[in-house]
Amino acid sequence: MKILKYLFLLLLLTLVALTVFVATQKGIFSIERSKVINSPRATVYNYVNDFRNYEDFESWSLEDPSMRMTFPNKTIGNGASYSWEGVEGKGSAITLKTKDGESIQQKMKFDGTEADVNWTFKDTLTGKTVVTWKAKGTMSFLFKIYTALNGGSDNVIGTIYEKSLANIDKNLDYETKTFTVKVNGVVKKTETPYIKQTFTSEISKVNKNARVVIPKLIHFSQTNGLHNNGKPFIIYHTYDITTGLAKISICLPINKEISISAGSDILAGKLNSFEAVKTTLTGDYSHTNEAIVKTRAFINNEKIVPELGWSHLEILTVSKLDVKSPSKLVTEIYFPTKPKVVPVPVEAPVYRPQTQTQTPAQQKPAATTTTPPPAKEEEQSEF
Repeated sequence: MKILKYLFLLLLLTLVALTVFVATQKGIFSIERSKVINSPRATVYNYVNDFRNYEDFESWSLEDPSMRMTFPNKTIGNGASYSWEGVEGKGSAITLKTKDGESIQQKMKFDGTEADVNWTFKDTLTGKTVVTWKAKGTMSFLFKIYTALNGGSDNVIGTIYEKSLANIDKNLDYETKTFTVKVNGVVKKTETPYIKQTFTSEISKVNKNARVVIPKLIHFSQTNGLHNNGKPFIIYHTYDITTGLAKISICLPINKEISISAGSDILAGKLNSFEAVKTTLTGDYSHTNEAIVKTRAFINNEKIVPELGWSHLEILTVSKLDVKSPSKLVTEIYFPTKPKVVPVPVEAPVYRPQTQTQTPAQQKPAATTTTPPPAKEEEQSEF
C-alpha cells in the first residue's frame, strides 16, 4: 500500500510541477508559414477569401469527420464569418479587412485561444502565387498544456498551417485545370426583359462585381413583386483588352417589362432577340479568354459576320452563388452575329414561240391574183 501511496504522490507532484511549468510559460504565440501555390494570384485569393472553402482545405476539419461547420449568408470579404464545432472544441473566425488580391486580415477564437490572422498573396515570375499565413495571439491554459506536450505552439499550429497550405495547392490545381470549352454554334436568343446596373469595370473584377450586384438585383425584384425569369447575365457593351476595362450591365431577367422612376441606381431594359454564336465554358472564370478566342476563331472560320454594335453576353448558368467549386461553374457566352442573307430562288422564265391564230372574221379573202413562185430559202447562219 505504501508503494501505491508513493506512486500517487509522485503523480500528484508531477501534475503540480507540470501545471506550474505551464502557468509560467508565455501564453503568446506567433506562427508563420509560406508556400508557393501553382495557381494565379487572383484565383488563390478568391479561394481563401471564401470561408465556404475552408472545410475543404483546413487540416483540422479534414482530420475530424465529426466536425460541423456553420456558414451565414456572408462568407466572402469584409464581415464574412463562420464557426465550427468538433471533437477538440469549437471556434469561430471573422474577416476584418481585405485588400483585393493582396491580403486578408481575420480574427479567430478557439476555446479561449484568440489570434490575429493575416494572409498575403504575391505573384511569382512564373505566374504562381506565394501565400504567407501568419497568426499571432494568446493561448488558453488548456491549449498551453496541449502544445507543451506536443512540441510547442510553433510545431502544433505550424504543422496545421503546412498541411492546410498543401491542401490549397492540391485543390486549386485540380479545380483550375479541370475545365471544358465547347463552341455550340449559331443559335437565336429570345427577347428578355431585365433589371440592371451599368458601369465600367476592370475585366478581371467583373465576376467579383457580379457577386455584389446580383443579390441587390434579387432583393429589388423581391421587394417590388417581380419574378426572376432565368439566370443572371452580363452584357459587355465594350471589351478592351488593351486597357483591361469593359463597360458592362449586370442583369437579372424578369417576367415582364417595367418602368423605374428616375434617380434609381437600378434600371430596366429589354434584350431584343438576336442571333449569336454560343460557347459553353464549364470551369473556372480564368479560362474565359480561351473560350472567347475559340468563339472568335469559329466565327472567322465559318465566315460569319459579327454584329459590332456591342461585344458579347455571358449567362451565369451556374455561378459562385450556386457552387463553391470553380470546376463546376458553367458560363454560356453569346457573341452577336448578323443573320445570313439567304437568296430567294427566282424561277427562270421560259420563252416559247407564239403562234397567231386568226378568227374567221379576221381571215382575209383569197387573193384573185396569180400565186407567185415560192421564195428562195434563206441560208442558215452558223452563228
